[in-house]
Amino acid sequence: MNSNHKHITCANCLSRKSSLFSTFSDSQVEDLNHHKSCAFYAKNQPVFLEDNLPRGVFCLNSGKVKVFKRGSEGKEQIIHIAVAGEILGYKAMFSGDLYKVSATTLEESNICFISKEDFLNMLDSNTTLRNNILKELSIELGERAVSITNMAQKSVRERLAFALLMLDSIYKEEAINLSREDLANFVGTATENLIRLLKELKEEGCIEIHVRKIEVLDKEKLLRISGK
Repeated sequence: MNSNHKHITCANCLSRKSSLFSTFSDSQVEDLNHHKSCAFYAKNQPVFLEDNLPRGVFCLNSGKVKVFKRGSEGKEQIIHIAVAGEILGYKAMFSGDLYKVSATTLEESNICFISKEDFLNMLDSNTTLRNNILKELSIELGERAVSITNMAQKSVRERLAFALLMLDSIYKEEAINLSREDLANFVGTATENLIRLLKELKEEGCIEIHVRKIEVLDKEKLLRISGK
């Protein structure tokens, strides 16, 4: 086991309180802890890859992970940025298909793993988990509809403002810490265009740039620019 890995039981995991396992009983938490293994992931380390066979689900204990799809020319389109408490990889198991997307860490992360067999057995016996997953899928479907609308109907400048607000809520008290390439792939534009638009937003007092990191200064103005 990597020396950087922090062994945390499911009972003591703060991230579990905002996960699909948040409403588990004590006995269910104990069973969950028995069937999971945990590991440390370095920054930019793959969690799973598109077109690979699903082996199980990944529970993000700490850190951040980008979920993305590669286009025909190999360019990434970042679909989602997962934070502590999120479960990754379970949808592919339901469909029985290969992974449709890839997932890679954006920073050092602790990630727990539950095998496909163990997770499906939990689903069979645990109505709480099934209900939580149905709720999560419903929420995600609504968010995906909003995301598609934003991509289709908003300008790149509007999408960038919207993305910065989303990322500000993800990073909370921290400055947004994404490479310019990743941010461009999240917004859906060329890196050169992104850099130009970031400079404009800085000059307008919406953001401050600290080398790679971005600090949001004026949320209301970004909200107006985003067209919300």
